[in-house]
Amino acid sequence: MHRTLSYVTCFAILLISAVSTAQADEPASVVPVPRDAKWLERHTQINDRAKQGNVDVIFLGDSITQGWNDNAVWKKYYGDRHAMNAGIGGDQTQHVLWRLDNGNIDGIKPKVAVIMIGTNNCGSGAKPEDIAAGVKAIVAKLRSKLPETKILLLGIFPRDEKPDGAKRLVNKQANQLYRDVADGKNVVYLDIGDKFLAADGTLPKETMPDFLHLTEKGYEIWASSIEAKLAELLGDKAKS
Repeated sequence: MHRTLSYVTCFAILLISAVSTAQADEPASVVPVPRDAKWLERHTQINDRAKQGNVDVIFLGDSITQGWNDNAVWKKYYGDRHAMNAGIGGDQTQHVLWRLDNGNIDGIKPKVAVIMIGTNNCGSGAKPEDIAAGVKAIVAKLRSKLPETKILLLGIFPRDEKPDGAKRLVNKQANQLYRDVADGKNVVYLDIGDKFLAADGTLPKETMPDFLHLTEKGYEIWASSIEAKLAELLGDKAKS
């Protein structure tokens, strides 16, 4: 009971502080804010992992990232790479920005940060340009706080079953707007979205049953599609 109350109290204080510092002329996607008490528990778990150190690669994102859940694919590709899962379900860019300022990367110096974020901004009705601004703000913050860390910036994965789905189109437009933040050296952009699609452009249920979240097959596609570039950035041998 006391722990629950403390989380609620902390959240209220943090939220008031965050809102009071927001600038009216900035999109919500770039203004760091926390979420609720349950979210703070997951955030604290990530901070606790960071405190353990020994992180060579960090994955930053939302439920799609959190969904790795130490599954067989994660163990195959990242089990011996000192990988850290910093995904929280429901997160938007503004929540990741807050996490980066509040412990998720304190005391660690990963070789690579893999970023895939923005689909929840889309789901909340954000415009492509605002989503792109939020992603760029995350990249800028990481470059400032972890200047020696290479960034593998991924395009937001496809959403909606059909190619002309409204959210599919918004995510695609956002990708086009933030891809230019990559310099090919410190920040590498990679769009693997087509790897998830059937020949007719639809999203198969065996890959994304709700046309958003991944099955184990979907995670295999994700991991195998970024492996060559990730291994290059880590300076090790690609897995197959």
